[in-house]
Amino acid sequence: MRSDAFVTFARRGALAAILCTLALPALAQSENSKKIGIVGSGNIGGTLGRLWIKAGYEVFFSSRHPEELKPLVDELGPKAHAGTPADAIAFGNAVLIAVPYKAYPELGRENAAGLKNKVVIDAGNAVKARDGAVYDEVERDGIGATSAKYLAGARVVRAFNAANYKVFQKNAGRPEPRMAVPIAGNDPKALETARTLVSDAGFDPVVVGELKAADTFAMGSPGFGHDLSAPELKQKLGVKP
Repeated sequence: MRSDAFVTFARRGALAAILCTLALPALAQSENSKKIGIVGSGNIGGTLGRLWIKAGYEVFFSSRHPEELKPLVDELGPKAHAGTPADAIAFGNAVLIAVPYKAYPELGRENAAGLKNKVVIDAGNAVKARDGAVYDEVERDGIGATSAKYLAGARVVRAFNAANYKVFQKNAGRPEPRMAVPIAGNDPKALETARTLVSDAGFDPVVVGELKAADTFAMGSPGFGHDLSAPELKQKLGVKP
């Protein structure tokens, strides 16, 4: 009887050990998934990177001159890294693009392989005085379609482009109701990733629709520049509650 009981106990222990071993990769993968690359580490990239590090993410800041990012990385500690845009794209499970919009054609060409199937949070805005012919293309075709063209192969979600970075600095993680951030994209899983990143940065995500819907909150549109709660923003943009 005692021998049978011991065998049963041993079998149960072995099964538990196997289950724990099988679970470890999933746990590790979950922890490692909190990695984001940032292409363009100026006002918007630096602001959001700080917020994500505060939320427990590892953040890879990038620039064409990564040595200039050393003070930022030193300030933010071991979860902050710096390198080239290609390094940031390779590092992140998702990538924030926050560079002048005129850089999109070259950025897309140089990083076509790295961007393929990558979730890209597209925070750029087209400005006539700065972006020239690319601005004219945005005016003609819409900013969602233009981003998708130049970031071909990426799973693009428009987010964090509907307000100035100072508005994000001021309102991140404020008491309820939190500031709402509109997002738009064609890929449902990429939208879910964007929703998580918006929420973890301290805001309420509002899915407005597919990429073409990004025109409703692009710079210069009636949906741009608002500090609203989620219900208020949905009403403003005509999104169903």
